[in-house]
Amino acid sequence: MPGENHSVLTEFILLGFTDRPEVETLLFGLFLLIYSTTLVGNVGLIVLVQVNASLHTPMYYFLSNLSFLDLSCSSAIAPKMLVNLLVQQKTISLLGCATQMFLFAVFADAECLILAAMAYDRYVAICHPLLYTVAMSPRVCTSLVAGAYLSVALTSLVHTSFTFTLSFCSSNVINHFFCDIPPLLALSCSDTRINQLLLFTLCGFIQTSTFLAILVSYTCILSTILQIHAAESRYKAFYTCTSHLTVVGLFYSSLLFTYLRPSSSSSLDTDKVVSAFYTVIIPMLNPLIYSLRNKEVKEALRRTVERRRFSQ
Repeated sequence: MPGENHSVLTEFILLGFTDRPEVETLLFGLFLLIYSTTLVGNVGLIVLVQVNASLHTPMYYFLSNLSFLDLSCSSAIAPKMLVNLLVQQKTISLLGCATQMFLFAVFADAECLILAAMAYDRYVAICHPLLYTVAMSPRVCTSLVAGAYLSVALTSLVHTSFTFTLSFCSSNVINHFFCDIPPLLALSCSDTRINQLLLFTLCGFIQTSTFLAILVSYTCILSTILQIHAAESRYKAFYTCTSHLTVVGLFYSSLLFTYLRPSSSSSLDTDKVVSAFYTVIIPMLNPLIYSLRNKEVKEALRRTVERRRFSQ
């Protein structure tokens, strides 16, 4: 506006979790361990699926994509967070902030769609086993994954574009450890009603629709399992779903809590803790959950280790 003197914003400052150096040192060690475990676990699971022919099925195709998303989501956040825990100037450039927001939105939303695809895979396998090879053909699986990536890339581009057309004239200090949409909207001095509406509708549609799809799938699965007379077969059918259900419960509970609450009840300090859970901790837990609770993965890992020893 005429008469006002606004400087051009070139960078943001990320407050992170704390400003106490001794606590930051402890957090650095903890998050470095978590991120290292995330890298090893998810890369290991992807490689394990690729080198074992017994795991070349739709279920593990989706699982390897889930591991890729976990690895990518954590890598979009954790390295910058670790650096900021060691330095005094916790800055991020305008372009770096926009890139981080876009990548995080892509990987987080794509994970919702991949989890829904995995639930559909289990639904077809248990409720319509005779149609499984047709309904979950390689072409169908590839189309589901490609469609997921394309759709979330478009929605993430919308979020990022609308967010960075806002004015940040009062402060450049973000009360978070990465560039997420809610803290940036809270920082803006522009009218953010359209951004809030986009966040609630687009993120809300992806998160709630995929959650409902998973809920419907498992309702049908449970109904089918209860009709199985043999207790052993009933247990085996349900056991194949437990890992996926555990991952879904952890991921959606934290994601829905952060993005689908009314803005009046939102607390950025609480959001930071919850965000750390689904951006850093859950990507570490997912490969562990699938490895420890999945007999096929454990058997494939055992065969791979034995072949490695034999070759040596």
